[in-house]
Amino acid sequence: MDRTQLLLLGLPLLLFFSDLLTLFTPPPPPPPKPIPHSHHHLPPPSVTKENLDFPSQTSGVGGIGLGNTVNINFCASCSYRGSAVTMKKMLDTAFPGIDVVLANYPPSLPKRLLAKVVPFFQIGAVAIVVAGEHIFPMLGVIAPPAWYYSLRANKFGTIATFWLLGNAAQSFLQSSGAFEVYLNDELVFSKLNEGRFPGEIELKDLISKRLTSTGIVDGLGNLWS
Repeated sequence: MDRTQLLLLGLPLLLFFSDLLTLFTPPPPPPPKPIPHSHHHLPPPSVTKENLDFPSQTSGVGGIGLGNTVNINFCASCSYRGSAVTMKKMLDTAFPGIDVVLANYPPSLPKRLLAKVVPFFQIGAVAIVVAGEHIFPMLGVIAPPAWYYSLRANKFGTIATFWLLGNAAQSFLQSSGAFEVYLNDELVFSKLNEGRFPGEIELKDLISKRLTSTGIVDGLGNLWS
């Protein structure tokens, strides 16, 4: 056996015998406990409880717009949300305490009903193009009409056209184009009537005039103008 083999054999034996010695060696005695020293602990000084209750102070300072609600009803499908959020931040800063509520302004009832019908036309057109002429006997038509063969000539183009036109029609029917601003349920600005968006300064002045004309007071009881 060479030295490497002796080293590899002797190292495990050395570790084994060291574990045996550690196993049968009695543990060392525990350290002596420290002798407690008696200290004279003085009782905590008695604190005379005095009346520390301060009189309740209620700040009479309220926001300029406290107790008032501004409703901004906008067309959600027209991507007007960003403008509505900008106006909300401006009003929150200009009239502290005012409650600004954002909501969707739905289109008229006929447009909403038509918007629900459009997907059925899309699915029907795609089904006719994909199913082929076998679907016409099921519908009570013996021979396919001439326009069917024109649509069948380019299946992919026909399906894409129907789908895109249907989505555009549905988006149009779901949009109202509205950006209506109300102060306490009273109309302040209407995009439907004006045909444009309100400016930030313009809307701020309109709200300010309405608050002044209705005699809105702030938290100090002063008329705000």
